[in-house]
Amino acid sequence: MAHDGQDMLMEQTVLLPDLLTLTKAAIAPVDAILATAIDKVRDMVSENGRFSGALLEANQSAAHGLAWLATYAQSLTQMQGWAERLQDSGNFGEIEQLIHQIAFGEYLWQIYGGIPMSQGEIIRLQDLGLTQEDMRALMEPSVMTLTHSANSQAARMRLVELIQEQTANATFGASGLDEELEMIRDQFRRYVVDKVEPHAHDWHLKDELIPMEVIDELAEMGVFGLTIPEELGGFGLSKASMVVVSEELSRGYIGVGSLGTRSDIAAELIICGGTDEQKEKWLPKIASGEILPTAVFTEPNTGSDLGSLRTRAVKDGDDYKITGNKTWITHAARTHVMTLLARTDPETTDYRGLSMFLAEKTPGTDENPFPTEGMTGGEIEVLGYRGMKEYELGFDNFHVKGENLLGGEEGKGFKQLMETFESARIQTAARAIGVAQSALDIALQYAQDRKQFGKSLIEYPRVAGKLAMMAVEIMITRQLTYYSAWEKDHGRRCDLEAGMAKLLGARVAWAAADNGLQVHGGNGFALEYKISRVLCDARILNIFEGAAEIQAQVIARRLLG
Repeated sequence: MAHDGQDMLMEQTVLLPDLLTLTKAAIAPVDAILATAIDKVRDMVSENGRFSGALLEANQSAAHGLAWLATYAQSLTQMQGWAERLQDSGNFGEIEQLIHQIAFGEYLWQIYGGIPMSQGEIIRLQDLGLTQEDMRALMEPSVMTLTHSANSQAARMRLVELIQEQTANATFGASGLDEELEMIRDQFRRYVVDKVEPHAHDWHLKDELIPMEVIDELAEMGVFGLTIPEELGGFGLSKASMVVVSEELSRGYIGVGSLGTRSDIAAELIICGGTDEQKEKWLPKIASGEILPTAVFTEPNTGSDLGSLRTRAVKDGDDYKITGNKTWITHAARTHVMTLLARTDPETTDYRGLSMFLAEKTPGTDENPFPTEGMTGGEIEVLGYRGMKEYELGFDNFHVKGENLLGGEEGKGFKQLMETFESARIQTAARAIGVAQSALDIALQYAQDRKQFGKSLIEYPRVAGKLAMMAVEIMITRQLTYYSAWEKDHGRRCDLEAGMAKLLGARVAWAAADNGLQVHGGNGFALEYKISRVLCDARILNIFEGAAEIQAQVIARRLLG
């Protein structure tokens, strides 16, 4: 007897039995494939048993594909840890089980069949040098079951059904964080719903700076001093708290979520590389919001190649005069101090001659954005990420006090900057989660409200499937980012994990925004709909704080030793 469509759907697997046993068993085969891939790619990039930068470049696709494979392996490991913790605490409900199951079903299939590094770049195991025999390591019963049954249409439809039953401000699945961090999340979510979301789209469309009132309120809430030690005016909280705050603020508007990034980068630089006097002078003022900092690193024609910077800092008595050009400087006009990277040794052409300065300036106005002598600037008009504005800056004998050389020693600038990259990339991954969550929030509401052919869009499997995969990949990125922050908080090196979180988070945010716009159909292309802004904002995440290609290169170099 023939079945109708609904009966056929019910025959598909929804929740798999013994799920955690299955997913745990799937970790080892993935790790084995990764170990083989590392060996194979290492052979590709080695000459006479030694690593070769030229061969790495020649085999760039394989090396970057290895970074993605390692990111997927780490993602599944962290998802397993999340699920087991929830199980132990009695919080592994149906929605969490479905997210976990779909995550494994989808990512295991991608590992075997091809991981999307971007829309047009799929990396496959054979591209990493693996043979069919090597790939048989994935032919384990647990992997076969999960790839065959875990990410079914029925599972995705049920997940979206459960998501619709949650409150409007939910993260759609337990985060696994402790009660204190969830209280912080709730506090900032309430603020965003009240003070940010009603205005964000207008700020974007009018290309306006975020009002100073918002910055003052964030300062009162402690955003700018979250991780600064208490004895230096901050709250002394964990990087995990910074992740949660950045996530929720960016869920409202990436510009608001990124305000804290300026202070976090500056504070990290001073904490890691500053003198005691510099810490005592600057950190309390940064923490309170009295001083707003901006990062001034990038130059025209250098991009990610920071070692080739040409802006010069020349000794002038005890002080310095700085001359050169910088670009893509965020929030440059309204800030009081620039963490400015310049070359103090003219004999060098690489990172070794660079120094970091805490360069003071006068905040500008709309009429005169750069009133400080020796400094000029012009706005760069951008698609999204608008609330702080981007600028090109020019310096001509710009005066910096000698006491504002970070650490009091020349030639340490690049090393000092490298020490901040872990935190910066964790923070960027958190912003990506927020943007992706915003896309899901907006698309979910639209799919519920919009009727086509007599029913809501959300009732159609392909629309529901898009929303389900957004929720799943947001949780994967969330767990990878939380793990990076946990490692950082416990004093462990985490540049690899932070890089992976940023790499995956940027792709997930863009996919969520793109699919969210697709759910809107033609309306998504109209400026009046919020999803158009989220799409523009999501696009920057794959570029700043290390473009996706640079990020994959850094991860690959670490993996290959």
